[in-house]
Order: sequence, then structure tokens, then C-alpha cells
Amino acid sequence: MALRRLRHKKTNMIINNIDMTSLIDLTFILLITFIITTPALEQGISVRLPHGKTDSLPSKKVNIVTLDAQGKVFLNNRTISHDDLEKTLGNLAADDAETAVLVRADERLDYGKVMSVVKLLYKVKITKMALVTLAE
Repeated sequence: MALRRLRHKKTNMIINNIDMTSLIDLTFILLITFIITTPALEQGISVRLPHGKTDSLPSKKVNIVTLDAQGKVFLNNRTISHDDLEKTLGNLAADDAETAVLVRADERLDYGKVMSVVKLLYKVKITKMALVTLAE
């Protein structure tokens, strides 16, 4: 802690406190920023899921393949091509036979595009997969 001497009417005073107001303001601004941005980061790709009878999602680490309304493919919220998806999932399945994959697809998407991803999962020998829907 720094000590400062101020001259005030010919007397020497020692100031030994720090003004914390600006640090507290900065802390609150950072806190509010994180509160606002965290939900946006967790949402990932926005798709309109179909409704259906559902079970709860698994609690352990799973890989998520998402197809948006335009047919773009994402693996764990990152854009990926079909060829790279096949390579990546093939490597994951080779490393761990218990690899689980959730397929999220927009309900407006053509059924054939969803089935191409399911066929790809079958091709790379991923046996634990599920189609994600919203509860009715």
C-alpha cells in the first residue's frame, strides 16, 4: 500500500486508503457482460426441432451433429463438411466404441438430408445415437 503525503495548510497528512469505487464499477460491468453473453454461447445453432415423445438426454459427454434449415452441418457448434464429419466421427468411434452422438435437425429440412447423416453414423460404426426432438 502506497503512502502519500499531501500538503494541506502547512500540515503533513498521510493518506493510507485506496478508492475502490472504480474497481467495483468495473467488476459489476464485467459481471453483467458475462451474465448476458453466457446463455447466447450455450444455445449454439438455432434450429426449430420437431415435437415428439422424448426421453431425457444423457448426462455424459456426447457429440452433437446439427443440421440447420439450409442444410449446413455442424459438429459441436462448428461448421463442418460431410467428408470431414465422416473422418472426425470415424476417429472418435475408433478411439471410443461408446461414443454417443445426438442429431439435431430443423423440422423444415428435407428428410433425405437427415438420413444422410444417420447413414454416415452407421457407416463409421457409431451405435449410440439419438434424434433430438422437443417434448410434446
